[in-house]
Amino acid sequence: MGRKITIDSATLMNKGLEVLEAKCLFGVNHRMIEVVIHPQSVIHSMVAYRDGSVMAQLGIPDMKVAIAYALSYPQRLPLRQPLPQFNADQPLTFDQPDLEKFPCLALAFKACEVGGTLPAVLNAANEVAVNAFLKHLIAFIDVPQVVAQTMDKHAVVSDPELADILGADQWARGHAEDAIKQLRT
Repeated sequence: MGRKITIDSATLMNKGLEVLEAKCLFGVNHRMIEVVIHPQSVIHSMVAYRDGSVMAQLGIPDMKVAIAYALSYPQRLPLRQPLPQFNADQPLTFDQPDLEKFPCLALAFKACEVGGTLPAVLNAANEVAVNAFLKHLIAFIDVPQVVAQTMDKHAVVSDPELADILGADQWARGHAEDAIKQLRT
């Protein structure tokens, strides 16, 4: 994982962005998407069907398979990755995320609910805040604060055109930079 993705994983923003992706890609209401913490990192995704069955994508905690599949779709490359080991000594567990401990995930759910240009603002502000953290300009705990401040100040365009989304992205980057400057003074 790269430096930004590592920070997004630590704040659970990566999961929030995945919720936004799933909502857009599959055309479902965000309330139909659930985030769970799975410490073993064997189950990468699950889909529940209306008949009550659940299909899961399982594998070892390694992004090589996902990247190879994205590059070779619809084929699957012979990667010779090890298979997950299923035994009683290694149970699969799941926990609900604590939205107070992980405010970035809560902010992503808010962006999902409001929609419009707010997801673009969330993403742009997060990129700026994480970059500032990586440059040691702000503390780790300031990342969600910068994102929240930026989202709170944004005038959402409910049914945006591409120009609105690009404008919201640029606006959010500028506002996040200003929020970082205020934190530094």
